Amino acid sequence: MTTTSSPPRIAAATVRLKPPRRRPRWTRKQRAGLLLVAPAALYVLVFQFVPVVYGLSLSFSDYSPLSRGGPKFVGLSNYTDLVRDGDFLKALLVTGRYVLQVLPITVIVALVLALLVSRPFRGVGVFRSALYVPHIVSLTAVSLVWLWMYSQNGLVNELLKGIGLAPQTWLLESGTALWAASAMRIWKALGSNMVLLLAGLQSVPHELYEAARVDGAGRWQQFRYVTLPGLRPMLVYVVAMDIIFLAQGFAEIFVLTQGGPLGSTTTVNYLVYTEAFQYNSLGSASAMAFVLFAFIVGASVLSVRSVLGGRR
Repeated sequence: MTTTSSPPRIAAATVRLKPPRRRPRWTRKQRAGLLLVAPAALYVLVFQFVPVVYGLSLSFSDYSPLSRGGPKFVGLSNYTDLVRDGDFLKALLVTGRYVLQVLPITVIVALVLALLVSRPFRGVGVFRSALYVPHIVSLTAVSLVWLWMYSQNGLVNELLKGIGLAPQTWLLESGTALWAASAMRIWKALGSNMVLLLAGLQSVPHELYEAARVDGAGRWQQFRYVTLPGLRPMLVYVVAMDIIFLAQGFAEIFVLTQGGPLGSTTTVNYLVYTEAFQYNSLGSASAMAFVLFAFIVGASVLSVRSVLGGRR
């Protein structure tokens, strides 16, 4: 009897496809970068962003730290009151005049100095360092030195006596006080502007000057058609930063004149200080600060567009 064996059963091979590996949301380098940036971001959030938001909320309220009731919402009253406030409008004009007195002279003279020190000569390093030293000195310390220089027996009046002129009361006359503060701020800002413009000059390719000389361009034509266009981005930066710092002028005014005489040197920032810490009106002071912010933004945009020649 023959037995037939049944064919062997072949087990069906079941292939299990593994799900695709999910890519981690953050790589190790990205997490390390976030960890390093976190302290600076936390500092900006806590000490800059939060105070700005709180100050903006105070600008719509009536609040004195001496009161027990806390801030009282008053809407736009603080802003509408500023329109009728003669002292604030005068301070706004003084701030604009201060910026206009310092900015053009500082930028033009700094550009001339940058062109001068861009070429090597004996002692150029010492000359650059001497010009930059005023920038690294505290503005308050510089103001104290110039306060002595403008005094009755100070350096400025002694120089006038040496050439036969009568001494002047520079900081006690409304016609000269703001000019005296402006002269100090020009001297203070020249070094930093010179260094920035010098960096801009060194970034202009030398090939452009060679091509301009081949085409027969003189020095003035090279400056107008090669140097200025190449320097325009740095000029925009210098002008914008100068406006921001000058419009917030406080330390030099506080040390030299304390807003006098007769309010001729009272800038908006100094008025914010007196409103907040002398009259304890934090709501009105906050509104002044945000109007000053709008003034800085508007002045910066106009000046930058003028430097760019109307181009966006």
